[in-house]
Amino acid sequence: MERKSGLGTFGVWRGFGGVTPEFAAEVESLGYGALWIGSTPPELDVLEPLFAATTDLTIASGIVNVWAAPASDVASAFVRLDGKYPGRFLLGIGIGHPEANQGYRSPYEALVSYLDDLDAGGVPQGRRVLAALGPRVLRLARDRTLGAHPYLTPPEHTATAREVLGAGVLLAPEQKVVLGSDARAARAVGRPVVDRPYLHLTNYVSNLHRLGYSDEDIAGGGSDALIDDLVARGTVDEIAARLREHVSSGADHVAIQALSADGDALPTLRALAPVLGLTAAAGS
Repeated sequence: MERKSGLGTFGVWRGFGGVTPEFAAEVESLGYGALWIGSTPPELDVLEPLFAATTDLTIASGIVNVWAAPASDVASAFVRLDGKYPGRFLLGIGIGHPEANQGYRSPYEALVSYLDDLDAGGVPQGRRVLAALGPRVLRLARDRTLGAHPYLTPPEHTATAREVLGAGVLLAPEQKVVLGSDARAARAVGRPVVDRPYLHLTNYVSNLHRLGYSDEDIAGGGSDALIDDLVARGTVDEIAARLREHVSSGADHVAIQALSADGDALPTLRALAPVLGLTAAAGS
């Protein structure tokens, strides 16, 4: 049976520290279907101002690290928010990284146990997603959640992930973008975000190796080819074409992380919205 997400085709990814209620309200007014909160604090009630500032926008955690808080606490917070803002919270969870978590043991088993505890805490399968890169965790996302939320992946990964997930399972990759056709300037913005921490984390490096990138591609902050594959750049039409590559490769929804030299994501999101066919909310 197909699992309906209600996310729309395009959403926005932004780290928790860069999100305000005003930002969330504009994301909704531009027509994006979801706002993914990167590095979501496990104290989920801190997200309530974002719900209060919006009307229909889905707020998705992208992600809560399972080592950061007991599943029972996360489930209780989810139930509270869902009771107040029904159907608008999508709980994304993930295993994090061995480099960043003391006591990092048996990550797959830890995910299974966490999902069991979310079941017991009343978080429905259809209201949670799993950060997933490799085949085993993608299959777990397929079997125990609404679907998968891969991060730092090109369209080639989206195609292989869809093969693993099969039809009807949500696939919502993140895609970094830099508006501007100057390759050197765009790489100067994108490379630091890719390099630290991701090119120094086992999970992401292993996934890039699976995709065929070499140690030389990954070393030294990433080769130009790697950065160009992971950070879409160019005109709004060229960036939109890359985003649609994910869709044609099997994505249901693409979470856009707009990067810029000044850190302001909104000019890029404003420029992209009409090209992506998004409809601004009435009165915006």
